[in-house]
Amino acid sequence: MTETTPRLELQDIGRVFDGHAVVDGLSLSLVAGEVTCLLGPSGCGKSTTLRIAAGVDRQSSGRVLVDGEVVSDDNRHLPPEKRAIGLMFQDFALFPHLSVADNVAFGLMGRSRADKAARVAELLGRVDLDGFGAKYPHQLSGGEQQRVALARALAPQPRVLLMDEPFSGLDNRLRDGIRDETLSLLKEEGTAVLLVTHEPEEAMRMADKIALMRGGRIVQFGAPYNLYNAPLDREAAAFFSDINVIHGVVHNALTETPFGQFLTPGLVDGADVEIIIRPQHLKMDFDRAGSGPNPTPTDGVPARAIVERSRFMGAESLVEFRTEQDGIELKATVPGVFLPKPGTPLWLTIRRDRCFVFACRDQRRVANPYDQEAVA
Repeated sequence: MTETTPRLELQDIGRVFDGHAVVDGLSLSLVAGEVTCLLGPSGCGKSTTLRIAAGVDRQSSGRVLVDGEVVSDDNRHLPPEKRAIGLMFQDFALFPHLSVADNVAFGLMGRSRADKAARVAELLGRVDLDGFGAKYPHQLSGGEQQRVALARALAPQPRVLLMDEPFSGLDNRLRDGIRDETLSLLKEEGTAVLLVTHEPEEAMRMADKIALMRGGRIVQFGAPYNLYNAPLDREAAAFFSDINVIHGVVHNALTETPFGQFLTPGLVDGADVEIIIRPQHLKMDFDRAGSGPNPTPTDGVPARAIVERSRFMGAESLVEFRTEQDGIELKATVPGVFLPKPGTPLWLTIRRDRCFVFACRDQRRVANPYDQEAVA
């Protein structure tokens, strides 16, 4: 093993149940000190992937390696306790009959009593539970139980920690603080972490890398910033935030919209496209001049729209429109309070540099030697 050897590596993992591929050709590597998040909707295969990495389930094909050593393939399959991998699940799975200290010490096999006591005291201090060692799980709040579960998972100093929706049972007011504390401790320990969640906000907050899953496959992988700002397709964009969708048809590599023409090179004439814009990138003004007496190229052409409803959401206001020209329904968000009455006409402009243009499914592209996605 070298410093560049992945702590955990999944190679071409497949898992079939009743003839259906739940995980299909998935490959992923985890390095020390990084949090990698498996993100996706329910049923996309992320929890199955985690169970395969843990050893509680066995893949139908592919290999699992820990520190460069094969722990599961067609010929061998090490059980979870032999993999030096920590596990942390959404129900915390604390032993109700054991004290907090005994729960944390549970995985510290082969150590002296003094070593165990020192490690338990260290971890309880780091999760702000000094003095809780003699208590039992039923005497703790949900947030406290979560921190005990984290301390227990980290006690044996696993090289890899697998976390399956570990914060889903917490009150929203507690969740952010607990996640931040957990992330800080994981970074200090230098643990390689694989976190499963269906919440984009959680993935963005915690992950160094996000693996976006769909249909048992990783469809996009990278830093949170890159996935948010360069989504693979409409579904990927919509997974991270609300979106507006403007449909159009290609003519001479251009698509006409209420906001002017968009370049759509590489698509055949007559192809249907979707232009995606997030609500926060729509700009509202009461008159056309207000949309920019000297509009910049990124603002595009203003379009007149009628307010249908507006709501105050706390940190921002949400305004819903319908464009006069084509009756397109759009949503815009602005910080603070902005509540125009239904029927109010406003001019909208969009940040062209914040738009994504995607071909609708099954659209043919013009063959282009400079376009790697082109098909004949």
